[in-house]
Amino acid sequence: MTTGESAPPTVVDAHHHLWDLDRFDYPWMPPGENVLRKTYLPEHLAPHLKRTGADKAVVVQAQHSVEEAGWLLDLAEANDFMAGVVAWVDLTSRNVGDVLDGLLQRTGLVGIRHLVHDEPDDRWLLRDDVIRGLRELARRGLAYDLLLRPQHLQYVAPLAEKVPDLRMVVDHIAKPLIAAGTMEPWATDIAAVAALPSVYCKVSGMVTETDMANWTVEDLKPYMAHVIEHFGFDRLMFGSDWPVCLLAGTYKQVFEATLAAAGSISDDDRAALMGGNATAFYRL
Repeated sequence: MTTGESAPPTVVDAHHHLWDLDRFDYPWMPPGENVLRKTYLPEHLAPHLKRTGADKAVVVQAQHSVEEAGWLLDLAEANDFMAGVVAWVDLTSRNVGDVLDGLLQRTGLVGIRHLVHDEPDDRWLLRDDVIRGLRELARRGLAYDLLLRPQHLQYVAPLAEKVPDLRMVVDHIAKPLIAAGTMEPWATDIAAVAALPSVYCKVSGMVTETDMANWTVEDLKPYMAHVIEHFGFDRLMFGSDWPVCLLAGTYKQVFEATLAAAGSISDDDRAALMGGNATAFYRL
């Protein structure tokens, strides 16, 4: 690099997973032999990051256990490219604050996630015990990943009223029905969420909501355009959702499809989408 030349912007994959089938059970995985039912560790991800020019990655929980949280923090401490861990804790537990404090003794914890979209109660986010737990996150400056389906979006604004200091990000643009080409009520409800200035959105997990064997970038464009219109490029962040994305495409295909679906954008907007916003939101 010559004198006076600025460094290229940091590229951050804001959403990927790692798992070890010998160590943990993952009941959400589809049954039978498939691309997900194998162990994925940092050494399996690193070549994909290098190939696409990604510098850093945020690993997100895939199992409801504090043991997994400790394991992911171990991996982050051993791998420089793992810039942050979004872990799981039992938000409904009376001692959730103590558990969080224990995890915060380690390096790398940036947020918490729960598989809300698998809860039988669509209003789970607004339960009193959940709100109490989320206030403990906000008190410690941790972010919260919202794993939702479209029917859950209506509860985000009431949640923000109850826990106004909580930084939140919607994972996978809330999983609209892309394969069916359905926009509503997702489009209206996510626009209402975008009106909340503290809420960000991950453009991730889109390809696995398509007809996975036959998708094209054109399938993604209406959904991408909608979140760009409402969140703007200052609150969107790229995530590969690797290795879940392998059900529909390679890491490189997902990376390139995200940029293609975004269309012609400025260098500043690309830098924000592909790394700057994740760095700011998760305080990497």
